[in-house]
Amino acid sequence: MKRNASEIGKSLVDKLWDNFFLRVPYATAYSGLVNRKGGQVVLDHLGFRTLNWHTGEQPEGILAVRHIIECLGYRQAGKYVLPKKNLKAVHFEAESEELPRFYVSQLEVSNLPGWAQNLLPDVLSDTPYLLSDTGIELLSKLKADGILNTEAAEILVGELVNYFRRPWNPPARETVLKINDISHYAAWVLLHGNSPSHCAVSINKQGVDDLPDLESTCHALKNSGVPLKEKIEGKKGSVLQQTATLAVKEDIKVKMENEMEEINWTYAYLELIQRGFIEVEGQRTLFQGFIESQERHLYNLTRTLDN
Repeated sequence: MKRNASEIGKSLVDKLWDNFFLRVPYATAYSGLVNRKGGQVVLDHLGFRTLNWHTGEQPEGILAVRHIIECLGYRQAGKYVLPKKNLKAVHFEAESEELPRFYVSQLEVSNLPGWAQNLLPDVLSDTPYLLSDTGIELLSKLKADGILNTEAAEILVGELVNYFRRPWNPPARETVLKINDISHYAAWVLLHGNSPSHCAVSINKQGVDDLPDLESTCHALKNSGVPLKEKIEGKKGSVLQQTATLAVKEDIKVKMENEMEEINWTYAYLELIQRGFIEVEGQRTLFQGFIESQERHLYNLTRTLDN
């Protein structure tokens, strides 16, 4: 049997969601709520953070994710600039509407103070490329042919899942704390690397009659004890409304002189997103993009002030 790029992409997304689901209990709570009411969990997008800086054998910035997902049939569909965050971002869409978007941002490290830039080579310069020679060969074959046999596809998916983690060694605790003072985004990437920073679920597609919109869904989650961002970004009835749970924290290994210790730091949040309609060439369709001013506030969810 054969599997095409979209099918392989779906397998990758499913496994990334499974891993996220295990690490972010708020995702479990949302899924339980929707499933109990006869609905379904549908991903709108997955979010990733990168550094536009030399990262050893791994491609820099957005390209770190782009070169993988373009082989799975994804194409760039939107471009964004968030100057107050020193970020650029793009979102990618697949040919199949069943696959969620990928939203990938990069920090422009060259705009950070020189002392901060000087801290990064010790962490990033020896970064290995996490795909094996077999994984590279299979990804290239998929890009060229658009199809793999089932066994090869399963091997490739395993390789790709392994890629979406931190590729460099644990950073020094002092480096993380110093970088966090000027960029919590950079500190987050040093700790989590290629891991998803968030997954976003589609309110439009959850299919629960008594949870018809973002507001009612948030109310139900709050009643079940899930902590949420105070404000919903975007007005009711607009083309895009977004909010999210608070970010979970994890104990993460860092270097402390010649020993390893753990530091408690934010990992990821579950985003909830409701899209409104726009007219495209005379046809009414859901808005597919993102709004920079709203995205800026969501990045703050991983700010860690108590370290």
